[in-house]
Amino acid sequence: MYVCSCFGVTEQQVKKHAEEGACTPRQIASACKAGTDCGGCVRTIQAMLGRGACARGELLDRKRTPDAADRVTAGTAPDAAQRIGPGTGPVPGIPARPLAFPEAA
Repeated sequence: MYVCSCFGVTEQQVKKHAEEGACTPRQIASACKAGTDCGGCVRTIQAMLGRGACARGELLDRKRTPDAADRVTAGTAPDAAQRIGPGTGPVPGIPARPLAFPEAA
């Protein structure tokens, strides 16, 4: 049966893309254009994908090491105020605000 009549995408095609790792309607759309024209099939695609575990997400979880997770959650990165002090630009020697031109004043 057709899921997307605009592009002639079938249930089988959506299931195939989901098995290959597409977890969201946007990822299905990237794979086969379903849902990118009138949008009438997006809810059907959402229902087909369900709320189950995503194969791609499970792969990422397996590759992720506890060490990498600890670094992300430990809060070791300085906040913006510590990285760039007041009155300094992102490049040393360049002021943060542009200089006013005399002829513009």
